[in-house]
Amino acid sequence: MSALFSMSLSPVSQAIRVALIAAALPCSAFAADILDDESKKIEHIEVKGEAQSYKVEAISTATKTNTPLRDIPQAITVLTEEQIDDQAMQNMADVVRYVPGVQMAQGEGHRDAPIFRGNTSTADFYINGMRDDVQYLRDLYNVQRIEVLKGPSGMIFGRGSAGGLINRVTKQANWSDTGGIDASIGSWQQARVSGDYNYAVNDELAVRLTGMYEDSEGYRDFYRLERSAVNPTLTYRLADRTTLALSYEHFDDERITDRGIPFDPATNKPLQINRATFIGNPDLSDSTATVDAVSATLSHEFLSGALLVNQTRYADYDKFYGNVFPGAYTPANGRVAVSAYTSGTDRKNLMNQTDLTFEAKAGSVTHKMLVGAELNQQDTDNVRLTGYFTDVSATATAAFVTLANPVYRGNIVFRASATDADNTSDAKAKAVYVQDQIEITPQWQAVLGLRYDDYQVELENHRNGSVIESEDDLLSPRAGLIYKPVEDVSIYLNYSKAYVPRAGEQMASLTISNAALDPESFINHEFGVKWDISDSLSVATALYQLDRTNVAVTDPVNPTLSILVDGQQVNGVEFEVNGQLSAHWDFVAGYAFQDSEILAPAAQKGKQLSQVPEHSFSLWNRYQINEQWGAGLGVVSQSSAFVAVDNLVTLPGFTRVDAAVFYTPMPELRLQLNLENLTDKTYYASAHSNNNITPASPRAARLGVSYKF
Repeated sequence: MSALFSMSLSPVSQAIRVALIAAALPCSAFAADILDDESKKIEHIEVKGEAQSYKVEAISTATKTNTPLRDIPQAITVLTEEQIDDQAMQNMADVVRYVPGVQMAQGEGHRDAPIFRGNTSTADFYINGMRDDVQYLRDLYNVQRIEVLKGPSGMIFGRGSAGGLINRVTKQANWSDTGGIDASIGSWQQARVSGDYNYAVNDELAVRLTGMYEDSEGYRDFYRLERSAVNPTLTYRLADRTTLALSYEHFDDERITDRGIPFDPATNKPLQINRATFIGNPDLSDSTATVDAVSATLSHEFLSGALLVNQTRYADYDKFYGNVFPGAYTPANGRVAVSAYTSGTDRKNLMNQTDLTFEAKAGSVTHKMLVGAELNQQDTDNVRLTGYFTDVSATATAAFVTLANPVYRGNIVFRASATDADNTSDAKAKAVYVQDQIEITPQWQAVLGLRYDDYQVELENHRNGSVIESEDDLLSPRAGLIYKPVEDVSIYLNYSKAYVPRAGEQMASLTISNAALDPESFINHEFGVKWDISDSLSVATALYQLDRTNVAVTDPVNPTLSILVDGQQVNGVEFEVNGQLSAHWDFVAGYAFQDSEILAPAAQKGKQLSQVPEHSFSLWNRYQINEQWGAGLGVVSQSSAFVAVDNLVTLPGFTRVDAAVFYTPMPELRLQLNLENLTDKTYYASAHSNNNITPASPRAARLGVSYKF
C-alpha cells in the first residue's frame, strides 16, 4: 500500500489532509475528558439506527446484530431521513453524490450503476438486507435511511458486494400515529407528490401506507419520466415477544432511455455541444420497469435474550428497455454513428433468511453470536434484439446522423442476431454462515465470520437449444480486530473477501467457455479509525487495498484457452465527518483518494479504472437560523477521470455548488427551495462508454412543501 503514502495531492486534497491531521491531534489531549464525561456513553444502542440529525448511532445490516457504527470494522456511510429530505434526494444518483469513495456510472440510462472503490455494479442493492438485484432505477419515497457499505461484504450478503453495496431501510408500520404529504415542482416541468400515513389500530396491530407519483420532463431534449408506487405495511404483535411484519410494494417506472453524447477525437474529451442535445430516436428509446414484491418478517425474542428472525421476500420484476444510441463522432463530416437494440428481462426472486443471534460469556470474554442460513431461487428470462437500419440495407446495424439533425427518423426493425441473448436461467443459492463478535477486554474486540454458499446456475439458450450448467462453492471469510483506547474511539484492522460468479448479473454471460472457471474474487485489507466526538458528531477514516483476482483473459500461448490472472488493484483513503457541529448546524463532509491500476491483461496493464477520480470531496451544511428559517449549502468536487479502461477519453474534473432555503411557518408545515448546480457549471455527470457520456444538469430549482400530521 505504498501508493497511499506517496500521493501527489491537489490543493483541495492537501487542505483535507491538513484538516484530518488537525482533527486527530486533540484526540489524546481530550482522552481523559472523554473518559470522565458520562454523557458521551451510548445509552440507547438497543434502538436500531436511532438518528440524531445526520448521525446514526448503530445499525444491524453490516453484522446482522445491532452494533454501534464505531464497533463495526468497515467503512460505512449512513444517510438519515433528515439528510435525504434536506437535500431533496429522489434517486440513487442523489444518494451517492455526497458519499466518499462512491461514484455513479450512467447505466445506459435505464439502471442504477454505482462504482464502489473502482468496481461498477448494477446488482449490489438490498432492501432491509434482502437482495434487490434487477437492473432498474430505484426511488426513495418509502425510505427511512440509506446504508452504504464499502468493501467486500460476502460474509453477510453472499455473492457480489465486491466493492460495496447499498441497502435501503424502508418505513415500516409502528405504534406512532404519524403521517405526511410532500409535494414538489421543479425545473423542466418536474412534478411529484408522495405520502406517508402510519396508524396504530390497537396495542397489537399497526398499519402504514406510503406512496408516490411523479410526472416530469428534463433538461435533455425529449426526456420524460412517469413513475408511481404504493407500499402498504402491517406489523402485528402475535405475542409479547413475537412480531410479524408484512409488506407489499408495487412500483412502476417509465422513462426515455438516454445514453448521452460521444467524445471528440480531436480533444479526447466529451463533445462540446448543447447540454440538451439528444442523439438517437426518442420514440424507440423507452425504458419500463414494474416491480411487485411481498415480504414477511417473523421475529421472536427468547427469555434468554436470544433473537430469532426469519425473513421471506418474493419479488416479480418485469424490465424492458429499447435504445437508439450514439456511437463514434467523425469531425471531418460532423456525423455521429447510431446503433440500436432492445432488451427484456423477467425475473422472479424467492428468498428466505433465518438468523439467530445470542450472547454467551466464557469467563471475562463476551461473545455476540450470529448463526444463519439463506435459501435463494431466481428464475430469469432474458431476450435481446438487434436494431437493423433497413433504410441503409437489410443487414445494416448502424446508420448516421449529423449534429445539426441528431434525431434518426429512418426505419429500424428489431430482430434477433446470431449472438443476441434468448435465455432462460435458473439460479439456486444455499448458504450457511456464522459470526462471532468478541469482547475480549473493554479495550479489545474482534469480529470473526465465515459463510459458505452453494451457488448453482442452469441456463438454456433458446437460440441453439444448448444447456449450460455451473456450480460454485464459495467460502467468504471476514476477520476484524478493534482496539478502543477510550470508549468513543475505535481503531480497527479488517480482512474480507467476496466472489462474483461467472453467471453474471443478468445470467446471459454464462457460456461454455467460462462456466468451468473459478469465480472472480475480491479481497480487501482495511485499516480505520472511528471517533464519536459527541453524541451528535462522529469522524471516520479508512485506508484500504482492494484486489480483484481470478480475472479471465486469453492465454497468450494458446488463444483458444482462458487463464486466470490478478486483474486490478485500488489503494484508497476515505475520510468522513457527519452530525451536528452545534444545536443549529448539521454537517456532512467527505474526502476520498483512489489510486486504481489494472494489472492484467497486458494490453491494459498500468491503466486506471473507468470513472474513478483520484480525488473527490464533498461538503454539505444545514444551518437553522431561527425557529422559522434555515439554509443549506453544499459543494461537490472531483478530479478528472478516464471514461473507460482504455484511458483514451477524459472526464474533466469539476466543482459543483448546491444550496437550499427552508421556511417553517408552523411545526407541521415546511417549505423548501433546493438549488442544484448553483453556478451553472458545465460538467459531465457520468458515462457508460467513450461514446455514451451524460452532460450534467444545468442550474436547477425545486420548490417543495411538506405537511406532517
